[in-house]
Amino acid sequence: MTKAKILFINQETIPYMKESTTSLIGRYLPQFIQDKGKEIRTFMPRFGNVNERRNQLHEVIRLSGINLIIENQDHPLIIKVASIQPARMQVYFIDNEDFFQRKFDVVDAKNKLFVDNDERVIFFSRGVLETIKKLNWRPAVIQCNGWFSSLLPFYMKRTDYKNNPLFATSRVVISLIDDDFAGQLQESFVKKLKADGGTVKDWKMYKDSSYVNYMKAAISYADGVIVASDKVNPELISYAKELKKKVIDYAPREEQYPLINTLYDKIMIKEEE
Repeated sequence: MTKAKILFINQETIPYMKESTTSLIGRYLPQFIQDKGKEIRTFMPRFGNVNERRNQLHEVIRLSGINLIIENQDHPLIIKVASIQPARMQVYFIDNEDFFQRKFDVVDAKNKLFVDNDERVIFFSRGVLETIKKLNWRPAVIQCNGWFSSLLPFYMKRTDYKNNPLFATSRVVISLIDDDFAGQLQESFVKKLKADGGTVKDWKMYKDSSYVNYMKAAISYADGVIVASDKVNPELISYAKELKKKVIDYAPREEQYPLINTLYDKIMIKEEE
């Protein structure tokens, strides 16, 4: 019997990033799901504060080399990989010199959002999906952890990726985490999304790209929502329940992870090759 395929798209993962709610989920949820007999792939951005030498990252030449166009600019996609040996788990890193070579992640030394975070999340989202196409790997469920990964539901449900046979039956689950950011993404964010697809309704959701509105958009496209922290903005939880999404409420890891595994089983369309 073919194993169900689960794609994890993480903003952070330990040991590559410092310990946080997000990085702990990125590390231990994929391992738990793998131990339950499912096949996994895990992606994260190759932020500049990821130590390549210590963590033994190396480029995967056969997967690199695609150029992604954003605002008429070509941005080369570089794929790197490292292994978490105790978990028997590989982590793929999305890299690009323009977006990920600074020594920080999503905020600068003054804790301000990078001005180009809109283009960075677009590049990361499309980079993951283009790499999955190259791998010819069809995920039954795509799990997004962290706001930086949470543009994926838009691409999966509102752009041409939904028509690709690899993604046509994929379900999307997002985690709500205590990762609120101050301010919002650039006003030109909507214009850049329009180039990839969507509708007037979709673009309206991203016009005010504050954290709450950005995550509400992700919730609206998701097939399931996980409350992964006890400090999640309650407005987001209420919104998910108002939309009658399948919601897993917050609980300790040992209680919540089995419920997440069951959620995957319930929502996936079992058409794996």
